Amino acid sequence: MLTLINNAAYVDLVQGGEIDIAISPQQATIGSLLTHVRRGDIVNVHSLRRGAAEAIEAIAHGDKQSSKVVGRTIRDIALPDGTTIGAIVRGKEVIIAHGDVMVESGDHVILFVIDKRRIRDVERLFQVGLTFF
Repeated sequence: MLTLINNAAYVDLVQGGEIDIAISPQQATIGSLLTHVRRGDIVNVHSLRRGAAEAIEAIAHGDKQSSKVVGRTIRDIALPDGTTIGAIVRGKEVIIAHGDVMVESGDHVILFVIDKRRIRDVERLFQVGLTFF
């Protein structure tokens, strides 16, 4: 069950019982704004726990020479501290992130960032180098 909560303070209180997902208009707006502020090809940003962390969907572009993620396995990607890759969406397939999964160009990579000071580092991971152009 999904419900819309007007008072953001109640989101954590009602979520988890009979209500699976509780969303406040403020959270939806913040996620939309964060998507436009972020660099790299960041297509979705969701603020978690009132801004304590973020879930980010980024699209990988380029090749092994122009990208820090494409053509590399998850274990070989130098993720910033407090950052994990949860899944990769490739076409209609959702791949749970394991160390031996290789990122391909066009993959949508779902990341969780606990330390918000590292978000710029995550954005830089998904920026392609000049050799891409």
